[in-house]
Amino acid sequence: MDMTMKAIKPQERFYCYSQSSQIAAQTACIGYLIADIAGDGKNFRNSWNDVDRKRSTDEFSEELKEVMNALRFDKDYDNVLKSRTAMYDFCFTHPEAGLDESQDYGFRVDTPKYTYMLRLTPFASGDSICCYCYERRWLDNHIRDAAREIRFIDSNYRELFRIPDGDPIRINRADGTHRDINCRYIDDYHVEIQDSWKSIYHICEFAELMERNGSNVIPLRSSLPDKCTCVLPGSDEIIIVKKGETGYYRTDKYGHYREDALNIVAELNEVGGVTRAQAEAMLAGSMFGWACPAADPEKYDEKGHLLTPRNRGRDEAR
Repeated sequence: MDMTMKAIKPQERFYCYSQSSQIAAQTACIGYLIADIAGDGKNFRNSWNDVDRKRSTDEFSEELKEVMNALRFDKDYDNVLKSRTAMYDFCFTHPEAGLDESQDYGFRVDTPKYTYMLRLTPFASGDSICCYCYERRWLDNHIRDAAREIRFIDSNYRELFRIPDGDPIRINRADGTHRDINCRYIDDYHVEIQDSWKSIYHICEFAELMERNGSNVIPLRSSLPDKCTCVLPGSDEIIIVKKGETGYYRTDKYGHYREDALNIVAELNEVGGVTRAQAEAMLAGSMFGWACPAADPEKYDEKGHLLTPRNRGRDEAR
């Protein structure tokens, strides 16, 4: 059949899981299939759950059966669902399909009309397959629009910052406490705040609510690590910076001189998987606020140098 299969892209990972009713409607989610394979692959136990019954047509149902059979028995798709062992081997050879830090792997299967977002969990003791089904055109349109990112503004419509679809924010309350919440793109003027009695806000309505409550909002960019080491500006003292927090934590580490301290920090961050761009953005966020442009690692080159607008354009062109 006319079908392609590939590891999902980072911006597609959300669609391997349940969505809110608003996003499900915008992406034309039809429903999802839950399945498991016996060890020898002879027993393929599955169940179907409607999300939008009107879209679950006979045409779609027939194609879903064809797709599952192709994934089980067609060598062109590596017989990925032939058995639990086959699924494990397929996931093992596609580490790029790993979903964050979970044991799940995500794959996108496309036909001319539909998209099937497969979430495979080869180590699960129970159901190891989940497949969310969409009308392809609607899903692609939503993903394209969401790439414009979510805007956060003040009540005068001044833009404060933007975050990618699915990233969290931190609401710092007037009493000193805070709450971290994931956000989803609805459209250029609406955001879904995923931990609230009212989940969808106009961006100006949300700004006014925060101001009335004496709260402020900062981005917790997923492109930043939870913490990293830095050199305190103007010294050779090595410090720890934590995402979302103002200031720094002292350590008992110093360099013999500033250049030595910078080399020590570079080695520590490399071991921790922190890039130079991330470290520079973390330091800027801790000093000047996490909403400032310099707190975004995309604003730096691989050596940790802040990009000028002209250099950013050249980098994007490449």
